Amino acid sequence: MPITRASDIGSYLYCRRAWKYRRDGVESENKAELAAGTELHRRHGLKTLSATLLRTVGLILLLAAVLMLTAYCAAQL
Repeated sequence: MPITRASDIGSYLYCRRAWKYRRDGVESENKAELAAGTELHRRHGLKTLSATLLRTVGLILLLAAVLMLTAYCAAQL
């Protein structure tokens, strides 16, 4: 008995016919569209990673600025 994965259940619920075709080994006819969708998701993932890294760097710089301001104010006393 083959292993059933969560993605198999999702595929079945989304489109039973597509799930059956994939299970039966029928090749997809729209490979160009599938490749374009994969590339789109890859680029989106890179943009998301970039945004997360930029936000982290911004928070680190903000923390450093607050620490420097605190040290400056403490030195003035």
